[in-house]
Amino acid sequence: MSGDQYSFSSEAHTGVRTILVVEDDEDLGEFLVQAIRQETPHQVLHVTDGFKALKAVRSLRPDLLLLDYRLPGMNGIELYDRLHLLDESTDIPAIMLSTNFPIHEAQKRQMMCLKKPIDLDTLLHALEKLLA
Repeated sequence: MSGDQYSFSSEAHTGVRTILVVEDDEDLGEFLVQAIRQETPHQVLHVTDGFKALKAVRSLRPDLLLLDYRLPGMNGIELYDRLHLLDESTDIPAIMLSTNFPIHEAQKRQMMCLKKPIDLDTLLHALEKLLA
């Protein structure tokens, strides 16, 4: 399965949320998708850059954003800011993933930050905390 797919089952699930993973590393993105699908009831969408994320958010309102900081075209902070200019996206929580990011910028936006390489248990705990 390739990243950048936007389809989901139309079946309604109680407590199921949608997570948008924006990660330009295809292997890491697919790993995150598979891990979240296996360990949680949530649906996951993976896109590889900020422009695809902006397009995806127009057709799907995610409950959580999982953003890589270093993305082609725009970084994760710029993407977060652009998404939060959209009326329907102003209250979507986000987790920033990176080996090196401006922590003060993330803190100003009240974003959770997780350092790469990602500890899966820490990530899953963070997802559940923000989606509770």
